[in-house]
Amino acid sequence: MSYEPELVGGHVLLDLVNTVSWRLDPARRVDRIADPAARDVWLRAVGLPTGGDGLEEVRETAYGVLQPLAVGTEPENVEGLRELMVTAVARARIVQLSPLRWQADDAAGELALAAWRLLEGEDLSRLRQCQDDGCGWLFLDRSKNGSRRWCSSADCGNRARAKRHYARTHAR
Repeated sequence: MSYEPELVGGHVLLDLVNTVSWRLDPARRVDRIADPAARDVWLRAVGLPTGGDGLEEVRETAYGVLQPLAVGTEPENVEGLRELMVTAVARARIVQLSPLRWQADDAAGELALAAWRLLEGEDLSRLRQCQDDGCGWLFLDRSKNGSRRWCSSADCGNRARAKRHYARTHAR
């Protein structure tokens, strides 16, 4: 079975963070891009150059900052994320002046620049963590009323509905 990326985060950096499935359940945790071929599939899916190193560092550093923001606690390692972003900007070239747009030569640099864009340009009060107990995926809630609860209604949302239905029908 080949890997097919699930791009449900609403931002490329969140989709990178979400390449770890079942992050909150150590028994089921899976790194979907640990294999270089799977990493290249993911990179192609998000329109980034394949190959290169550093994706895992960007992913885990970003997660340490974004996950606490999603659940309303204090972020970890903000300085580490700042260092990744500053290094990416120092190596990037300007491809557009107005509005300013940077471009890195590698995927890790592009993702560090994406972190900058996410933090600068998105309403982080809409950043959420999937409410499935084991999932841990992050997403931007772009629903009108801000009520999105699941990374995917068809996956975690459906599992939660089935669990509630089972509890109701077997409680009688």
